[in-house]
Amino acid sequence: MASEELAQKLQRRLQLEESGAAAEGEAEAVKGAVAAEDVEERSCLTASAGAELSAKLCRRQDINEGAAQPRRAAVFNPYTEFKEFSRRQIKDMERMFRLYDSGRDGYIDLMELKLMMEKLGAPQTHLGLKNMIKEVDEDFDGKLSFREFLLIFHKAAAGELEEDSGLLTLAKLSEIDVSIEGVKGAKNFFEAKAQALSSASKFEAEIKAEQDERKREEEERKHRRAAFRELKSAFTQ
Repeated sequence: MASEELAQKLQRRLQLEESGAAAEGEAEAVKGAVAAEDVEERSCLTASAGAELSAKLCRRQDINEGAAQPRRAAVFNPYTEFKEFSRRQIKDMERMFRLYDSGRDGYIDLMELKLMMEKLGAPQTHLGLKNMIKEVDEDFDGKLSFREFLLIFHKAAAGELEEDSGLLTLAKLSEIDVSIEGVKGAKNFFEAKAQALSSASKFEAEIKAEQDERKREEEERKHRRAAFRELKSAFTQ
């Protein structure tokens, strides 16, 4: 009887050991599969990174050999890009742009354009507003940047807008003097001005006028402060 119990216990022990070994084998197999997947993923990432690095090195070599031009970040300067407008005109346009950029995000979206046209007394339909933006929306983001806003006046002055264009209506009603004389006669003012002054001298004259105006305002403030001090001293005596 005792020998049978001992035999059963030994058999039970062997079964437990065999099942444990099988479980360990399965665990090792799982670990191996995971490790293989990690190696494969790392290989893919390495290959991708290698291709990207190779492309960058080829690009750099082309630049060094003069076969390609380095990419430069585009810096928008309204005074050099839109030379047909004076500094004062561009500042007037900037003030108008900021006035209707109620979100203060540097863009005029469809709803802000809707409000602008209503304030100008020329309300537009939803489709009309979308078409207005589409005419100058160079980056296709569905809203107007300041550069695209200036394009409205550029196109209006160059006679590139249709007579029934909402943008032409905006330019005419904006109270910004850019000498818009209809669709085809708008270039005369800028051509005459270009003949009278070169771009460099024009900007120099405008900058000097602004500096003189600031000096005059500062002198007026000094005189007012001096007059106030004299008045104050007269009362304290």
